[in-house]
Amino acid sequence: MHLASRCLMTIVALGAAVWATAATASTLQNITYKTLSGGRIELRMSFDSNQVPQPNIFTTETPPRIAIDFPDTTNDAARHQDIGVGTTTGVSAIAAGGRTRVVVELMQASTYKSRVEGNSLVLVVNNGTQSQPVTTAATIDPSKALPSALNGPAVSNIDFQRGPNGSGRVLINFSGAGANANMHRENGDISVDVTNAQLPASQAQRLNVLDFATPVQSVSPKSTPNGARVDIAYSGDVDVSSYQTGNQYVVEVTPKKQDSKNTNPASMAQPVYTGSRVTFNFQDIPVRSALQLLADVSGLNLVASDTVGGSVTLRLVNVPWDQALDVILRAKDLDKRRDGNVIWIAPQKELADYEQSLADARFKAQDTAPLVTTYIPISYGKAQDIAKLLTTGAQQSTGGGGGGTSGASEHRGFLSPRGSVTFDQRTNTLLLNDTAEKTAEIRAIVAELDRPVQQVLIESRIVIATDDFERDLGVQWGINATHINPSGQQLSLGSGLLPASSSGTTTTTYNGLQNYQQVNLPATPTTGTASTIAAAILGKNYALDLELSASQAEGRSQLVSSPRVITANQQEADIRQGQEIGYVTYQNSVGGGGASGTATVAFKDAVLELKVTPTITADNRVYLAINVNKDSLHNYITVPGSGQVPVIDTRSLNTSVLVDNGQTVVLGGIYEISKTDNINKVPWLGDIPGVGFLFRSTQRVNDKDELLIFVTPRILSDSLQ
Repeated sequence: MHLASRCLMTIVALGAAVWATAATASTLQNITYKTLSGGRIELRMSFDSNQVPQPNIFTTETPPRIAIDFPDTTNDAARHQDIGVGTTTGVSAIAAGGRTRVVVELMQASTYKSRVEGNSLVLVVNNGTQSQPVTTAATIDPSKALPSALNGPAVSNIDFQRGPNGSGRVLINFSGAGANANMHRENGDISVDVTNAQLPASQAQRLNVLDFATPVQSVSPKSTPNGARVDIAYSGDVDVSSYQTGNQYVVEVTPKKQDSKNTNPASMAQPVYTGSRVTFNFQDIPVRSALQLLADVSGLNLVASDTVGGSVTLRLVNVPWDQALDVILRAKDLDKRRDGNVIWIAPQKELADYEQSLADARFKAQDTAPLVTTYIPISYGKAQDIAKLLTTGAQQSTGGGGGGTSGASEHRGFLSPRGSVTFDQRTNTLLLNDTAEKTAEIRAIVAELDRPVQQVLIESRIVIATDDFERDLGVQWGINATHINPSGQQLSLGSGLLPASSSGTTTTTYNGLQNYQQVNLPATPTTGTASTIAAAILGKNYALDLELSASQAEGRSQLVSSPRVITANQQEADIRQGQEIGYVTYQNSVGGGGASGTATVAFKDAVLELKVTPTITADNRVYLAINVNKDSLHNYITVPGSGQVPVIDTRSLNTSVLVDNGQTVVLGGIYEISKTDNINKVPWLGDIPGVGFLFRSTQRVNDKDELLIFVTPRILSDSLQ
């Protein structure tokens, strides 16, 4: 009843304002129609005077409409009539701001013809675009004819600007008032028909605006018999709107907004209008009347406060109705609140005061509401931790299994000023004492928090690959000869090969003469034995022995360790595998024996250890904080007085990485190459070109070690937990 009476008061006030401003105006008495052949409709608009007020006819494309403005005219005709013939669905008549507008509602764009018969304006609406709109002015009285372009203002300038968000703006400026611009789409372009306006030759120039990076490609003005026409070529999917302010008509071409995933935060902050598009052209229309028009278009219930008043001038073409509503509200310092399909409009201060009073009443109700006690069992978390989240007061454990908070805490968190929360560690239960409203809110919060934690399976592989190569080459040779000179003396040189443990050159002198020499530089591989090849040359009085030795060793090995561990989200897991190596040390030993003193057994760890803390992100990936250690026993070293101490080979990795669920990533690698070349030779002789190899042995060693660590996290589904 209150809403109906307020709307009635609004209509009465609107009617009084209209009649007050149009005491001497003509009156539109009725609108009748009849059906013609081919689905055409003939509308007859009858007035109380002998002359028809000068009509101003224009069309809109979205939605398709034919609008007729009658200045200084009031309305007694029906506000709306349903027709439903051909493309014509209905006709509406609205009086506001000292004028009456008749709107013919269409299913699609249609052409029309108009004529004056006595005190009536007859409008014939075709069934679609059968021909171009033609106004038969021959039957109209000259005093009622539309002003010609020769008597109207001139187009003083046509300009182009780039607007925000990449929109293009075409600005058409007039030298004075009276120009009537009408925008519509035609054949993939935008056309603006300007009646009652002249286009000077200096302005009839095509504008190429490609460099502005907007959807608009070009602007082409040209003269027409009734005034001027401006064709706007564009590309892409766009929204088109237009408005007129003073002596300037603006057409704005805006690219349609992309998906919200590709928009930046700045554009997301702007309001998005989705209402059906409307066209308004009013001078000093009462604000309440404009709001009523928007209520009819939107189909919503619109309630205006008694303090809403004043007038507003509107020139909106093809704009969403919700954007038109915001424009009116901003112009008059108003604001709106929506509840379902009801919109309440009032001054901003009035709405702010109303909301503040509601908040005060709500706080006062909390101060007087009765307290209820509720027990909330916790299944997956800890009651103590959830109690800390619900309040900023301090919790203390009581006795063997309880905890509580100070009810006088200044900061209550999620609790009301009189509420309190305690917890029982033994049964893992929250004990809540608060109002019924707060209790329901806290139950919802606990339901969100008390959920099973996701678990992650961490699979890792630690690969240690080695590649060893060794080559040894050596030589041994000896000579043994005897000779009897003419005087009967016997000379001897050498005595065959010496044992392999000997090396270098050995000489023996008899009676002051050198009689023996030998070279012994065999291959000495660190592993296995060398292969040899020997040759001997024998004569009557001499023997020559030559032995070559060579050895080559290759080895490849691969050690794979694969620790696995399952842990909860954001919980550290630690897995170790290996051995503790014991060794004996001696203290307070006397002398250098090393075995006298106090013996102590110590241990060193040689283990494979994996520490990992996973964090599951919102996009179902895993952030890993990983520490990997791989230790192994290398050998023992002897420490004088302390026995043997083990030497540990250690490899470790400490890192953090973001990995997709189920993806394998290489966290790190260590690649070591060791090359050794050893040469044993007889000084000087071993450097002789060509025959120097007979006096030297060589050894070449290449060792390669590689460490790789692979990690694969897998989020376990609820069915596996």
